[in-house]
Amino acid sequence: MRQLVKKILLIVGVLLLGYGIYTLIAPEASVSIGDLRFVAQDNTDSYVTIGLGLAALGLGFVGDKK
Repeated sequence: MRQLVKKILLIVGVLLLGYGIYTLIAPEASVSIGDLRFVAQDNTDSYVTIGLGLAALGLGFVGDKK
C-alpha cells in the first residue's frame, strides 16, 4: 500500500512540475500588428504549480524512509 502511494506521489509530482514549467514558458496571449508584436504572460500560478510538484516529489522520495 505504501509503495502505491509513493508511486502516485512521484507521478503526480512529475506531472505538476512539467505542467508548471510549460505554463511558465508558453505565452498566454499575443497580438501581432505589422512589425509590432505584444505578448502577455501571467506566471503567478505556475510558481505555485511548480512548488506543489516539488513537494509531491519530495514526499514521494522521503515518505517511506524510517
